[in-house]
Amino acid sequence: MLGMALAALDSTIIATAVPQIVGDLGGFSVFSWLFSGYLLAVTVTLPVYGKLSDTFGRKPVLVTGIAVFLAGSLLCAGAWNMASLIAFRVLQGLGGGALQGTVQTIAADLYPMKERPRIQARLSTVWATSSVAGPALGGLLAAYADWRWIFLVNLPVGAVALWLVLRHFFEDKRGFEDKRGLEDPAGRSRTVRPRIDWPGALAIFASGGLLLTALVQGGVAWPWLSLPSLLLLGASAVCAAVTVLIERRAAEPIIPGWVWRRRTISTVNLALGALGLLMVAPTVFLPTYAQAVLGLGPIAAGFVLSTMTLSWPIAAALSSHVYNRFGIRTCALLGMSAATLVLLAFPQLPYPGAAWQPALLSLALGATLGLFQLPLIIGVQSSVGYAERGTATASILFCRQVGQSVGAALFGAVANATLAGRLADAPAGLRAGLPDGLDAVSRALEHAGTLTERAADYLRRSVDVTVEHVYYGAAVAGLLALAALLFAPRRFPVHADARDTTEGTPVRKG
Repeated sequence: MLGMALAALDSTIIATAVPQIVGDLGGFSVFSWLFSGYLLAVTVTLPVYGKLSDTFGRKPVLVTGIAVFLAGSLLCAGAWNMASLIAFRVLQGLGGGALQGTVQTIAADLYPMKERPRIQARLSTVWATSSVAGPALGGLLAAYADWRWIFLVNLPVGAVALWLVLRHFFEDKRGFEDKRGLEDPAGRSRTVRPRIDWPGALAIFASGGLLLTALVQGGVAWPWLSLPSLLLLGASAVCAAVTVLIERRAAEPIIPGWVWRRRTISTVNLALGALGLLMVAPTVFLPTYAQAVLGLGPIAAGFVLSTMTLSWPIAAALSSHVYNRFGIRTCALLGMSAATLVLLAFPQLPYPGAAWQPALLSLALGATLGLFQLPLIIGVQSSVGYAERGTATASILFCRQVGQSVGAALFGAVANATLAGRLADAPAGLRAGLPDGLDAVSRALEHAGTLTERAADYLRRSVDVTVEHVYYGAAVAGLLALAALLFAPRRFPVHADARDTTEGTPVRKG
């Protein structure tokens, strides 16, 4: 949980300190890469770390991830300009990729299937606590100390996590050493040195990095149909094709073909990709709605969103009662069906409405998604043995991250198109004084005294309609997740390693 806290806190604590960082280092035009660079590094390394944990064990990968993350944190605290800070954030992300996937895999190794909802719910509380405490802590450190402390606070937490892992986490390596043991013609056993598919890893880095760069910067740094976007998307497609060719010929591929050939894993990958897609609506656009339409401050707007993070782990912890009785697929279908209805209910809220209304819907959304996501992760982890669990876990996390990046680009385009249309169709008497973009609208509403009452109301209604369209798009993503689940097996297979017995469990607690 401490290792997970490093990655969880780092994704939220920096947001409120951006003004102080930019004021000190400059680089306002590229500061978004503080987030994008970290996201890129985490996403493209997830499959690589998953394969490495299956090959060499969880402990060395986790220890390496924590060490790299702490090194990146220390360097971030000493950054001398925006370019160096972005580079060190990428280094942090290289460690963060190991933390996210490996911790989830270790939880599956340590605990039998019946206990996993409780353990995974505890891990979810780490993210829930970080989403609430991170922005507040970042703001306090930036205001009353120095923004560099945002990175320095990682060092004691990481040091304790590293000490606990080294001292108390032990692995029985039979799960992956059996795969390496072979017999020669004389019947003597011999050990084959594991191979690392470095060409495949580099190809995954290239294709994933190019795709995510195109999605993150498209419509922001350059137009979607501009030459940079088309070149990046085309190069990503070429690299993806090269990746497939390399992985098909590799002896130990980073992303093995069985990840997509097994119906259980492939359908969950697609379903969680759709989950990443729809999560953009509440996490990105709900705070904008709360501030621009409801007139709430940043802290109150964060509370509207945080209700989702409170109900999610509770529902996840209770999900075992549902899937043990009705099955994993049925539990996930119930959760996503209810989530889709909640997403469709959001556009029906009255204008301007009260803060408790979107907060209540956010609470319901977290509960429904808790029933959806966790059973699927547990189902995939339980369907494979120890030697494949890291790769399988990393694949579903990778698909969810890519889905979130695609969702940010797609729904950002929907929001910009909707808002641009509303501003273009504004009454002639209002059009001249209205801003021309979502960010500009938010800034204008923060200083509503510079607008007439009629213009301010029109802008609030425009943002309201924009967010409604995004939520409709998120509901479509929910339907895509449901469609993917219809192809999942009715009963998820359970590997012998994952059965509810302590005998033969490949990992033990120290």
